[in-house]
Formats: sequence, structure tokens, C-alpha cells
Amino acid sequence: MNVLIIEDESRAAIRLEKLLGMLAPHFKIIAKLETVRESITFLQTTKVDLIFSDIQLADGLSFEIYSQISVDCPIVFTTAYDQYAIIAFETNGIDYLLKPIAEERLKKAINKFEQFQITASPVIDLQNLIQQITKETKTYKSRFMIKVGEKIRSIPITSINAFYSEQKGTYLLTNEGRNYVLDQSLEEIVHLLDPTLYFKINRKIIVNIQAITEIIAHSNSRLKIVIPHLNLVEVVVAREKVKAFKSWIDA
Repeated sequence: MNVLIIEDESRAAIRLEKLLGMLAPHFKIIAKLETVRESITFLQTTKVDLIFSDIQLADGLSFEIYSQISVDCPIVFTTAYDQYAIIAFETNGIDYLLKPIAEERLKKAINKFEQFQITASPVIDLQNLIQQITKETKTYKSRFMIKVGEKIRSIPITSINAFYSEQKGTYLLTNEGRNYVLDQSLEEIVHLLDPTLYFKINRKIIVNIQAITEIIAHSNSRLKIVIPHLNLVEVVVAREKVKAFKSWIDA
């Protein structure tokens, strides 16, 4: 059973591969791809039995893949957000898993795929699936509890300008210019945040839309962002994320 993983976060892809190895050892992961462009190229020449597809990729939404080429295998969509559910089920989707993916939910998705193989037609009750997604929809983090010496300080999410990683540490930056150390990685943090307010512009920085004061054209089709008190050398949107960033900022 040839399986393709489309996921631009390497840790998430590795974790999914490990879970599939435990839950469905008969699955063969034939590739892990990160972008819309390379996925289109791959699927034009390679037949797969099942796709696990993240939705927000580095160079756009994965729906672009399935609108440009014909894919007749089932797709399990994986994402940190739930706003794409209806589109997912109109695009060969047999399930929709919210990140971080729970082992039990992944097991159900595998069972659904195996049922699909038996019946040769999608077993989808759209209304039930939408209700299930609604139940699973996470409430985003409203504050971070930070240990400062012997005290615990509450930092409201609305007062955080950015999250960033530097010298193997992860930090949050408040709108007062204070920096606090966090235990989580940026990849873990981004799934806790409201995606309408926060965007991971590159591998090292997550920004608050309300904290952006300027956007400046930069070299190699990139964008430079000005965030008060964020004094890193460069606060630049990665070139492959510029399109998604523009859509986010203009929503």
C-alpha cells in the first residue's frame, strides 16, 4: 500500500510516519513532500494508494495540487485549522485530522480508508464529519504562564508581538519589549495560536498581525517586516511563504 505524505513541517512529517509505522505497518511511505510544486510533479508520474496531505504548505494551499491534476486516490487532510473542512471533503477527502494528530483519530482515519478499499466508494457522511470537526475544534491559547524566578507571570496572548527562536532557545516578545523564555518549540507553539492573528513567517519567527507596523519589499522576492522591539538581524518572510503571507495579511 503506497502512501504519500505532503507536509512542510519536518517534525510533523516524521511523527506521522512513525505513527503510521505503528498503526499500519503494511503502509509503505514512498515519499514525503513539502510543497505544492513538487507534489504536482511527483503525482504526475507516480501512482499512490493514499495521501496524507497538510493543507497550508510553504508555497500555498494543497488544494492547488488537486485542482491542477487528477488524483483518484483517497486523501486524509491534516491541518492545525478547521476552516478548510468543506473544501477538503469536496476534494477526495475521506477524513480531516486536526494537529497535533491524536493516535486514536489517526487509527479511525486508517479504518475509514480500509473500509473505502472494501466498498470502492467513499463512506462519508458529510454532516457527521462536520459535526465531528466542530467538536474537535480547539480553543486557541489565550495566555502563556511564564516562570520568572520564583514567580509565575501570566502573559495575555493579545500583548505578545512575536515568538522567535535564537541560539537553541524559544522566546516570546511582549508589546512592552520584554522577552521571556518558553519551553515549547516554535512548531509546537504555532498550533496553539489563532491562525487569523499569528503567522509563522520563516523557521525562526511567528508574528502577531496587530504588531506589524511596516512591510518592506526585500531581496529575492521576499518581504521584510517591522515589529516593535523585535531586534533580530532580519525579520523576513521566507520567499516560499510570501504568497500565503499576503493572503493572510489581506484576509
